Amino acid sequence: MDAASKDRIIRKSAGARQVFYALMETGCPYLPGFKERKLLTEIQSRNGRDVYNLLSRAGFRRSHNFAYRPACSGCQACVPVRVRAREFAPSRSFQRILRLNRTLEITECPARATAEQYRLFARYLDRRHQDGEMAGMTNGDYRAMVEETVLDTRIMEYRTPEGELVAACLADWLDDGPSAVYSFFEPNLGRLGLGNLMVLKLIESACARGLPHVYLGYWIGKSPKMAYKARFRPIEGLGPDGWQVLQA
Repeated sequence: MDAASKDRIIRKSAGARQVFYALMETGCPYLPGFKERKLLTEIQSRNGRDVYNLLSRAGFRRSHNFAYRPACSGCQACVPVRVRAREFAPSRSFQRILRLNRTLEITECPARATAEQYRLFARYLDRRHQDGEMAGMTNGDYRAMVEETVLDTRIMEYRTPEGELVAACLADWLDDGPSAVYSFFEPNLGRLGLGNLMVLKLIESACARGLPHVYLGYWIGKSPKMAYKARFRPIEGLGPDGWQVLQA
């Protein structure tokens, strides 16, 4: 975060000074051999929503009641990205995913964790991210991830016509669009493209509410886990000159 952006956030945070902390370096979960360091700040004050709306435009993400962004020494691989929702047109492959999943029922729910969600979440981590930093999260950890929020946070559930939960997406609704926090799906249904489907539905929801953006976190071109985000075009990346259309 550059000094000018930080100063603007401090000035606009309803007179309360926003304090930022630099965490110690740890191993990077996306690029082997690299180290990561995060810049962190609390957003649980009464003006937390206003502060986070500003922080999200400066490339921050939320975890529980904290906002963070990478502040790594000598590395700028993590690029904050957001889809231009109003200009997005699904490609043929995305249209196919929408057709494959047209019978799913989607419900927008309050940010309340359920045992059913956690069972699906645990299966997803076990099959897809056994070596990830979230592996081994307990039911209590999951509940905290979902419910510890001062924002307008919702969880979208995707169910079959028989009522089986097959996917869920946790998202914060900001004043210019949703910010995807975490999504997970039934690992045995990989052919349905449920991960992509949840992004497509966030884009649809943003457009229905007249909001211009969908925030997708960080794009890392050299990380297969993150590279997929560049498929949702037009997509903007945040760099030294502000938000610009990403050429990837």
